[in-house]
Amino acid sequence: MKVNEIFCSLQGEGFWTGTPSVFIRFSGCNLRCGFCDTRHEDGQEMTEAEILSATAEYRARHVVLTGGEPSLQVTASLVQGLHRQGRRVAIETNGTHPLPEGIDWITCSPKEGGRVVLSRADELKVVYLGQDFSQYDAIEARWRFVQPCSCRNTEECVAWLMQHPDWRLSLQTHKILNIR
Repeated sequence: MKVNEIFCSLQGEGFWTGTPSVFIRFSGCNLRCGFCDTRHEDGQEMTEAEILSATAEYRARHVVLTGGEPSLQVTASLVQGLHRQGRRVAIETNGTHPLPEGIDWITCSPKEGGRVVLSRADELKVVYLGQDFSQYDAIEARWRFVQPCSCRNTEECVAWLMQHPDWRLSLQTHKILNIR
């Protein structure tokens, strides 16, 4: 698996905002979004054992599989290994690929140009670019978040939310706090 980085910080977005978390950021993605914060060419090949060894160094019990697009590389055996460490495993995915069994929390963050194959997620988190949100109606999710694009269009996002009260605001608090 090609891993961009493994680090521990506070979850900055969505439902788990403020939760100490271990992030496993995978390299590579099937989409190319202009606002992506991952350098896809960076990273190193790591075995599952090496990834588990790296995560074992951190006390946080919440693990976030992110990217890039983690569904291109994550396996059920990696998820099982994280569970054996006593971790809750969350994934942040664009939803364009099926996921392995055993993931505890699914955040689907669909992007323009990607065909979502997931029909359900724990949370749906959409970066607001002025798009038609009816395309997300078919995704079953307990929590629905709209997020300004890199904190640039917050006022527009808030105005949209006032007209769509079934959605909640997600801010990139890690960027506001200037942490990883």
